[in-house]
Amino acid sequence: MINANDLRRGIVFQLDSAPCIVIDVSFQSPTARGGNTLVKTKYRNLITGQVLNSSFKSGDRMDEADFVRRKGQFLYASGDQGVFMDQENYEQYEISGELYDEIKGYLLESGEVTLGVFNDQVVTLELPQVVELTVTETAPAIKNATATAQTKEAILETGISLQVPGYLVEGEKIKVDTRECRFVSRA
Repeated sequence: MINANDLRRGIVFQLDSAPCIVIDVSFQSPTARGGNTLVKTKYRNLITGQVLNSSFKSGDRMDEADFVRRKGQFLYASGDQGVFMDQENYEQYEISGELYDEIKGYLLESGEVTLGVFNDQVVTLELPQVVELTVTETAPAIKNATATAQTKEAILETGISLQVPGYLVEGEKIKVDTRECRFVSRA
């Protein structure tokens, strides 16, 4: 059991037989004597993807979800789905839909991911914060690009496009922030 006072960002609890991950939490102290502290949470239902708000009293308890984060590996893409392997027990999962579509632009074969498993079903896929990808198409280097902060569009080996500094050329490896789809640095 998880006490409402122990809720923090990233904690997974079970509500209405579904795992929910805390996105944001705030505590509101009572104004009257004897009142309970309110714990206001914003959470995502990991099965449906809905983002909901709820308030709990400080003494409320929630069930712990049968949720485990495991190291995983992207094996290959098969049509509109991806095949991932759990590195602990070597079990393979075929994942499609919105869960896969959101991250497929950052995945290379044998790339590391974190699998969120609930009742033997993958409900979350988390990427590392930064991945290394190769620039496959971009305009030629811009003169004086280091003197002024000019950017240009580049297409990476996985097919995603993003803005990069003007001095980059095709074939260079770069680091990409997976949360904001932005250039970080050369690799």
